[in-house]
Amino acid sequence: MSRNLRPADGLSERSQLKWGYFFIGPCIIGLVVFNFGPMLFSLFMAFTQWEMVIPPKFTGLDNIAAISKDPLVRASLGVTIHYTVLSVPLITVMAFLIAVLLNTGVKGISVFRTIFYIPSIVPSVASAAIWLYIFDPMFGLLNSILKIFGLPAQPFIYSREGVIPGLAMMAVWGAGNTVIIYLAGLQGISRELYEAADLDGANGFQRFSRITVPLMTPIIFFNMLMAIIGAMQTFTQAFIMTGGGPNNASLFYSLLLYNTAFRLGRMGYASAMSWILFIIIAALTFVVFRTSNKWVFYENKAD
Repeated sequence: MSRNLRPADGLSERSQLKWGYFFIGPCIIGLVVFNFGPMLFSLFMAFTQWEMVIPPKFTGLDNIAAISKDPLVRASLGVTIHYTVLSVPLITVMAFLIAVLLNTGVKGISVFRTIFYIPSIVPSVASAAIWLYIFDPMFGLLNSILKIFGLPAQPFIYSREGVIPGLAMMAVWGAGNTVIIYLAGLQGISRELYEAADLDGANGFQRFSRITVPLMTPIIFFNMLMAIIGAMQTFTQAFIMTGGGPNNASLFYSLLLYNTAFRLGRMGYASAMSWILFIIIAALTFVVFRTSNKWVFYENKAD
C-alpha cells in the first residue's frame, strides 16, 4: 500500500524553509557581495572625484556635466551605436538562416552543427588573435583570397571605413550560441503545422513566412535583445585588435571607460560613465520590450 507523501514528511515546513535558505545562502551572499555591493559603491563614486591615489571628494553632478561635454564620450557612443546597428541585424538574421539550414535533414548535419558552434566556445582573446591574422593587410587570409581573384588588397580593420564592418563580421562568426538557441526553437515547432500547410497547398516560402517566422519571434526577440546588450558592451575585440584605432574609429564606450578608469586612474569619472551606459542599455531594453507586442507572437497567449 503506497504511502501518501506530504510536504512535511520527515521535516516540518519551517525546517524545510530553513534548509532552503541554507542552500541558497551562498548564492545570495555572492550576489550581494560581488554584484549589488560593487554597483552601489560605483553609484556613490559616480558623484565623487576619486583618482585612487587620493581620497574621494564629493562633487555632486560635476562628473555628469563633464561627460556631457566630453568629445571622446560622444565619439565612443557614436562608434558603439554604429557597431550595434550593424552587428545586431547581421547576427540575428544570419544566425537564424544558419539554424534553418541546420534544421534540415541533410546527411552529416551534426558535423555542420559542431562546426558552426565551435567558434562560440573559443576564448575571445584567441578569436581576436585568429582574426588579426585573417584581417592582416599584407599576409592575411582574406587578402590572399582576394589576390587569387585578382582583386586589390583591403585594409579591413586598419582603416576607418573598414574597422566596424570587420568587427561586425567577426561577431557573426562567433554567434554559435545564438544558432543553437534558434535551432532548439525550430525543433520545437510541431510538424503537424507544416503537414496541414502542405495539405492546403502552401509552398516552402509560405511555410517559412507564415509558420516558422511567427512561431520563432519569441526566440528572435530574446536573441536580438541579448545581441543589443552584448554589442553595447563590446570591449575585448577593440582592446586587443585595434586599441580604439585607427583615429578612434573603434573607440567603443567600454574601451574608453576602461582607459579612463585603469589608465588615467579617474575612477569617479569612470563610475559615472558606467552608470550612463547602464541607463542607455536599460532604456534600449525598455523600448524593445514595449515594441515587442507589435511583432512577437506567443502561441499560447490568450486573446
